[in-house]
Amino acid sequence: MRRLGLASLVFCWSLGLGLATPGLGAETESGTESGGETPILLRADEVRHDEEHDVLIAHGNVEITQGARVLLADTVTYNQRADLLSASGNVVLMEPTGEVAFADYMTLTDDMREGVVRHIHILMEDDSRLAAVSGTRKKGVFSEFQKAVFSPCDLCKEDPTRAPLWQLKSMSVAHDQNAREIEYKDAFFEFFGVPLLYTPYLSHPDPTVKRRSGLLAPSYGSSTELGLRAQVPYYFNIAPDKDATFAPIFTSKEGVVLAGEYRQHFTDGEVSIAGSITEVDERQGGVVVPGQKEIRGHVNGKARFDLDPTWRTGLDVFRSTDDTYLRRYDLCSEDTLTTHAFLEGFRGRNYASVNTYLFQGLRETDDPDETPLILPMIDYRHVGKADRHGARWSLDANVLSLTRKEGADSHRLSVKPGWQLAHTADAGYVTTLSASLQMDGYLSNDVTDPTDPGGELRDGFAGRAHPQVMLDWRYPFIREDGEAHQMIEPIITVVAAPNGGNSAKISNEDGQNFEFDTTNLLSANRFTGLDRVEGGQRVNYGLKLGVFGAGGGSTSIFFGQSFRLRDDTTFLPGSGLEHNLSDFVGEVEVSPISDLNVIYRSRLNKDDLLAERSELEFGAGPPALHVDVNYFFIRGSPTNPEFGDREELTTAIRSKITKNWLLTASNRRDFELDDTLYWSAGIGYADECIDLLFSFTRSFTQDRDVKPANVFFLRIILKHLGEVAL
Repeated sequence: MRRLGLASLVFCWSLGLGLATPGLGAETESGTESGGETPILLRADEVRHDEEHDVLIAHGNVEITQGARVLLADTVTYNQRADLLSASGNVVLMEPTGEVAFADYMTLTDDMREGVVRHIHILMEDDSRLAAVSGTRKKGVFSEFQKAVFSPCDLCKEDPTRAPLWQLKSMSVAHDQNAREIEYKDAFFEFFGVPLLYTPYLSHPDPTVKRRSGLLAPSYGSSTELGLRAQVPYYFNIAPDKDATFAPIFTSKEGVVLAGEYRQHFTDGEVSIAGSITEVDERQGGVVVPGQKEIRGHVNGKARFDLDPTWRTGLDVFRSTDDTYLRRYDLCSEDTLTTHAFLEGFRGRNYASVNTYLFQGLRETDDPDETPLILPMIDYRHVGKADRHGARWSLDANVLSLTRKEGADSHRLSVKPGWQLAHTADAGYVTTLSASLQMDGYLSNDVTDPTDPGGELRDGFAGRAHPQVMLDWRYPFIREDGEAHQMIEPIITVVAAPNGGNSAKISNEDGQNFEFDTTNLLSANRFTGLDRVEGGQRVNYGLKLGVFGAGGGSTSIFFGQSFRLRDDTTFLPGSGLEHNLSDFVGEVEVSPISDLNVIYRSRLNKDDLLAERSELEFGAGPPALHVDVNYFFIRGSPTNPEFGDREELTTAIRSKITKNWLLTASNRRDFELDDTLYWSAGIGYADECIDLLFSFTRSFTQDRDVKPANVFFLRIILKHLGEVAL
């Protein structure tokens, strides 16, 4: 018998001095392979070579490396004649795939690709664990296990012998590497070591699988309207570029709702479409019609395609069979569904788009015959390069055709050239001079005069040329105070334009959502669209204050008002702009640290400084306890008595009480109705192996067949099982 030290062994092996075998191979000095086999490098504290029996024995810190595969053990015996390697004592086998196997004893052959093992523990690529009394290794992978336990849960650090949160125990486990599937026979699902479920067969993808067809995590719930509810999604991995999900909703009172989604990616685009359908008892006014059935459902699709480097096109489809279907089955809470097709292009300083819109109003007051169809709306925008003085030209153009079955039709052509020059003086103030000429032509039918709602409807052609000049002046003063920067910036804008400009023959379609606030105080035209222009001469003024810290914290205040030389009946009473002096508008934003953010916006009556509109957004606290508060108040308009005062408060609390536990609660209250609209509470838990959520919501609103309801919701996801929930 011949004994070799570590240094001598490595040196001899690398030179191939009589120790190379077909099973172990040899590594030459140049790193090439001898005999066509993968070279092996052996390191150990002591190595003995039994020349008579051709057996190599390594003791102490044994490390065998073959390519990306590494074997560690206390003792390794290699029978060169039988090509049989035995490892014992703290055996560790590290695979190229990232798996690590721990065992008491291994017997391996064929370049460590075949063999058997006793008392094995495997740490998989995704950190899940599998332990077994014995296992068989075939073709370089552990493929069969006897009396095995699988769990992705971390063991208790204080007592590793305790059962994990959940685990699968099976008499036999097989790992099919080609199918990348792990199969169990006679398996028990245990929760904290207590058997809860038995199944004769169970399978799930191995950790190398990123997508696989199969059941996704179901969700369970209950509501007073639908009864018991369960949704069980099934995922179809059709191809690398396409997939689908079938997610039927089972209810005890309304039967089954068939729902699903299909998605596909292309080289230059993507398509997705989701929808649902069900057959239920017909309702009229929220009351069931005996013996009558109706089909209810929805479709929600999206498509995007790049045609070339300049142009792209898209389509959004969102339609429902009726007004209340989406809310009744808790699929969506939108008040208006929009179907939109478009073509748009970007090149240099030019932008062009062609759009068409189809709307579906879901409120009880919405009349489908009065809902507009926009086909088409064409926009073009060009911004020129600045000349040597900094001036630049621009051009905006728009074509619109809006029709209704009942009500006003509007066809518009608008062209608006513009010019702008900005200048920063040596003293520090910034002056911007701009001018524009908006030229519009309208052909309208059945237009209501806003100043005479009950009067005769207007038809015919209306033209408009509206020139406008604006001078914007602002002077920011900045001072450093330690690590903070303080800023005071007065702002004044002067706007000059002809009075009027809004013919009674022009239907106001895109300027109805006007709201006077800080965002449009300094604008040349405070209306949101093109149908209404703001004429006359006016001065807008405001003051901006700010403090900005080096660490990112900031506090800013803006307060302003507008003064016009004469009244403008374009602005209705209650808008805040109906008089020469407007209401005051202001905004305060406070964010001194990342865990505190406060935004307050308000419009104050110019005479008594009472709030006409107030909005508050408040968020404070770390993840351990975070509070969000949203409050708004709107004073009713005297020109619209049906729309009175509105005042609501929404509060939400989220507490991550530990690393794994999360508590939530929310409430929405209407102060004008002196009633709660809804409240909810929930609890969630998530760790490396499970994700669960339980919530309860109480809704007090009613809309036809959508009644006040109590809703329970439960979702349990067992991770690392392809989201298969037991």
